[in-house]
Amino acid sequence: MPTPKDIDTLDEAAARAELADLARRLAEANVAYHGDDAPEISDADYDRLKARNAAIEARFPHLKRSDSPTEMVGAAPAEGFSKVTHAVPMLSLSNAFAAEEIEEFDRRIRRYLNLADDASLAYTAEPKIDGLSLSLRYEKGVLVQAATRGDGTTGENVTANARTIADIPERLDGAPELLEVRGEVYMSHPDFAALNERQSARGGKTFANPRNAAAGSLRQLDAEITRDRPLRFFAYAWGALSDPLAETQKGAIDRLEALGFATNPLTALSDGPAEMLRHYAAIEEQRATLGYDIDGVVYKVDDLALQRRLGFRSTTPRWALAHKFPAELAWTRLEAIDIQVGRTGALSPVARLTPVTVGGVVVSNATLHNEDYIAGRDSKGQQIRDGKDIRVGDWVQVYRAGDVIPKVADVDLSKRPDDAQPYAFPTECPECGSDAVREEGDAVRRCTGGLICPAQAVEKLKHFVSRAAFDIEGLGAKQVEQFHADGWIAEPADIFSLRDRFGSGIQQLKNREGWGEKSAANLFDAIDDKRQIPLARLIFALGIRHVGESASNLLALHYGTWEALETAVSEAAEQSGPAWEDLIGIDGVGAVMAGSLVSTLNQDAERASIARLLEHLEVEPAQRADTDGSPVAGKTVVFTGTLERMTRAEAKAMAERLGAKVSGSVSARTDYLVAGPGAGSKAKKAAELGIETLDEEAWLTLIGNA
Repeated sequence: MPTPKDIDTLDEAAARAELADLARRLAEANVAYHGDDAPEISDADYDRLKARNAAIEARFPHLKRSDSPTEMVGAAPAEGFSKVTHAVPMLSLSNAFAAEEIEEFDRRIRRYLNLADDASLAYTAEPKIDGLSLSLRYEKGVLVQAATRGDGTTGENVTANARTIADIPERLDGAPELLEVRGEVYMSHPDFAALNERQSARGGKTFANPRNAAAGSLRQLDAEITRDRPLRFFAYAWGALSDPLAETQKGAIDRLEALGFATNPLTALSDGPAEMLRHYAAIEEQRATLGYDIDGVVYKVDDLALQRRLGFRSTTPRWALAHKFPAELAWTRLEAIDIQVGRTGALSPVARLTPVTVGGVVVSNATLHNEDYIAGRDSKGQQIRDGKDIRVGDWVQVYRAGDVIPKVADVDLSKRPDDAQPYAFPTECPECGSDAVREEGDAVRRCTGGLICPAQAVEKLKHFVSRAAFDIEGLGAKQVEQFHADGWIAEPADIFSLRDRFGSGIQQLKNREGWGEKSAANLFDAIDDKRQIPLARLIFALGIRHVGESASNLLALHYGTWEALETAVSEAAEQSGPAWEDLIGIDGVGAVMAGSLVSTLNQDAERASIARLLEHLEVEPAQRADTDGSPVAGKTVVFTGTLERMTRAEAKAMAERLGAKVSGSVSARTDYLVAGPGAGSKAKKAAELGIETLDEEAWLTLIGNA
């Protein structure tokens, strides 16, 4: 983890650049891990990146991005399964790594609830199972649906597969009329070893670790394959309920056990951080002998009434925390450094390693981040690894905590070959030969080739058809590469003109390897099915740098239609004036993201490409939640100063539930400023603009019991 001193050396420009890089890398990691069951970075790397992101955001809160990793949960559902919308979102957990963070978690809870430091506050502590999250819906005691977490809002319907797992009851006696049980599907170590032996004997695919095996087994289109896999299930939570299970977290878990679910026997109550840490240490001591993989301990406030008061952030509950275990280490030889080019032109170095087993998994690749990391320095030129650079032929230390590509952490100079040379990071794109430049404040070197760079063109097209974007069934990364190489598609609009350009389209396609008449017809039908697309998905699909899925939703909700967004972006071309102020005033939209949006959409070539695409599409306007009767639905509200009846976080969440737009700055488009004691410049600006200013009592009177 970065040290406080390291974070303190960042200036604002470097912080913006690093937050952008972290958002990109973590978003890609989420898709690889949750969506594809093919993770590309280690759990430890992922946690460190998220911790780094959180530390930078804490120092520069005004730079928090709309696509911040704190806004991400999982990944979109996979192709091949019907979709299930979760009645209650399946959220992720905030992570902690040190005892001090557990103590701060407890202090944060007490501050939010206005509890004294010496007041009793019980928490549950339970092992964090390293498996695949699953939600089970029971109606009148009968299992009617099972779904994966997916992106937290929409998951995959895996009901038939879940019915094959012995730990999952088909019927429950004495359960509430509606009960949604949540837990983790996993595979024990002995069952995992036996499965790999069977797979190897059959000449089939073997798995890197139990988590991958469990995820791959549950997400089989053929339930008989799942039946052949030894899957287990621990219940630890719930979603939709017709009646409460209990008044406490522990009581609810005990109720689930009484209903027939397997629950973890190591779950225990702890009164405060000291007991929580003792339980963590006890679980860690047993980790190697449990017979299944865990990667930490989860703490939850035990009192469910307090959980309801604490509520949720955008993607995590305030009342829970995952205390992760340290990473595992190994040493191996660095054989080569390869450069990969992403859709934004970023040149990413990848270490090719002599295969080594780390924590039971054979790994042969590692991330090297960027040229500074290879050279042994950070983006400000300060030393890391005591200034030791990384060279081909070096004996390097790698670490991981899960089932994915590790990070090169250190170098053993005593084993460095005499002929090892410092690595010269390329200044030209290895794909197209264009200059690869590094802008001031950016940690990444980028190809300047744009659309002439085949790697960027292909990666942009892959992004366009990704699950959170257009999600065209039958048109994935492999097909995009094939069609681009054949000259069939060069930009998104070409996808929607394929059938017209090829007549029926089927004849040419069905003669290609891997295609038949039925699969070709299905592809063209799938393309036609996506000619109607929600505005947020369209924005995200364009692959604009810094504009992630969360930011796309914010923009869609704020502007409503593509035409309104396009007009606003045109008016904000100079990055000044009312349209620009309105854009950067969207809560969660920073100047960096807004600048990228404006500069991209005001490029002639980009606008022409989008115009060609829109000729084929019907873009659905964004729809807000039903807020009929809300006096602030559609209004723009700014909060400032200190609120006394509730925290700013609670007030903001309440306003958004009522359909209001919460902005971080006052502009001519602001409808209400809610000002508590200590209000400063925002109150003054509101007065100058004639905007109605309310104190906390007036705000609560306005919204009433809505």
